[in-house]
Amino acid sequence: MNKGDMKKHPSAFEPSTIVIMIVLSVLGSLIGLQLITTLGISANTSIIGALFAILISRIPIHYFIKYRSIHRQNLVQTASSAATFGAANSLLLPIGIPFALGKPELIMPLFIGVILAMFLDAILLYRFFDSKIFPAQEAWPPGVATAESIKAGDEGGGRAKLLGIGIIIGIIGAFFKVPMSAFGVAFIGNIWALTMFGIGLLLRAYSPQVLGIDLNALYIPHGFMIGAGLVAFVQVFILLLKKRNNKEQDEMVLTRSTREVKKSFTYGFVAYLVISLIIALLGGIVTDMSPGMLILFLLYAAFAAFIHELIVGIAAMHAGWFPAFAVALITLIIGMIIGFPLTALTLLVGFSASTGVAFADMGYDLKTGYMLRGNGSDIEFEKQGRKQQLFAGLFAFGISAVVVFFTFNYYFSQGLIPPVDRVYAATIEAGVSADVAKQLLIWAIPGAIIQFIGGTKRQMGVLLATGLLIMFPMAGWAVLAGILIRLVVTKVKGDSAEVPMSILAGGFIAGDALYNFFNSVLKLGK
Repeated sequence: MNKGDMKKHPSAFEPSTIVIMIVLSVLGSLIGLQLITTLGISANTSIIGALFAILISRIPIHYFIKYRSIHRQNLVQTASSAATFGAANSLLLPIGIPFALGKPELIMPLFIGVILAMFLDAILLYRFFDSKIFPAQEAWPPGVATAESIKAGDEGGGRAKLLGIGIIIGIIGAFFKVPMSAFGVAFIGNIWALTMFGIGLLLRAYSPQVLGIDLNALYIPHGFMIGAGLVAFVQVFILLLKKRNNKEQDEMVLTRSTREVKKSFTYGFVAYLVISLIIALLGGIVTDMSPGMLILFLLYAAFAAFIHELIVGIAAMHAGWFPAFAVALITLIIGMIIGFPLTALTLLVGFSASTGVAFADMGYDLKTGYMLRGNGSDIEFEKQGRKQQLFAGLFAFGISAVVVFFTFNYYFSQGLIPPVDRVYAATIEAGVSADVAKQLLIWAIPGAIIQFIGGTKRQMGVLLATGLLIMFPMAGWAVLAGILIRLVVTKVKGDSAEVPMSILAGGFIAGDALYNFFNSVLKLGK
């Protein structure tokens, strides 16, 4: 880092930076769209963008030398990541739902609404990041992996060797179908939260054989998340109202005050309410419902979007995984129980599914920047850099919206939509019974109790529910194995083992991301 960088952070709107961001944002958007429509997944291109920036910085041409700044590399990877997740998860996935239900007239009204929601998502995370509810010092695992990759490319030496070893192990593990991201997360994240996450993953996978019941068929994971999510929401507000004591102030210096966060909560809810109204007006559901039902729809849609965002953000911060699709399904099921008409349900689940993803992705990128800027050692420089990252992310989201606008008809005309859209459509068409509502209510109680016991720092209920909603047993074994290794190493080596373990973990996650990205692209080529 040179002295110029210390005084003033590079701008996201430097001509040379904009050119690179446009190229990577368009490519990232197209890759994200192709992957989510054909394979049902979206790739983490954050590390790909970082590696690309590192590579061009080594080209012996004056134009590219400025990319040796780790902060410009950070801006480039922020744009790449935002465009990929924005195009695939925040935009195409929601507008695929009305197509799957045979209601193409709702595509454009929903498209306008989810674009607004995507931008609001990123802005809210920016305003919440490094506050009491979303501290910069928390795990944000993919952000750590990207930061370690950039730092290794800049510093070389022992850090680069350790990261390289981690990347090689990550690639080998991913080749043998081991979820190395989950394994790496275990070395970084909150142990209590991740233990519950791992237990949830294993319970979901093995409950039919061990307990003789299918948790998913009984809506147990969904009930758990409803209870845990509501308690988490209340805990957030209690945390905002609670004053920190002197010890807490000494341990954690935050750049976002409680007052700022409270304002952001108010503005955010009002903004979601306005977006819900825009979607309702453009979608034509104003005339389909009574005034009372319309008001209930607007309030429920705004509240669901907000709580969906918080749940996804909390899970992403602690575990690097988030159940965005599943939580949107919960929103839909509750909406069906309330009795909203089909058109309103279509718009509701699309709106809900679009929120949270951009929020979590921006959190990962800001964590990367936070580490590269010295972990908050220079507050003013940290704030400058964070603002430039927001600009880079919003710029990339804008490009992703343009790409989706010009390509969604191409995908839909071939019947290519994200697979989860068919799940939402089938759920709406099948309807729900009174028994489903009863199951959700029953299982919300233990979810709420576990979340209450764990408190805001451990997030045990939300992470247990996250695991229960995901069918991926190998990830459960990987997380618990990683936690066991972490405990043993820490016991033997003490605190001195934390930094090497974090660098290795970043390598595991980076290796897993690189293998899965190029493997997915190879499959598309075939």
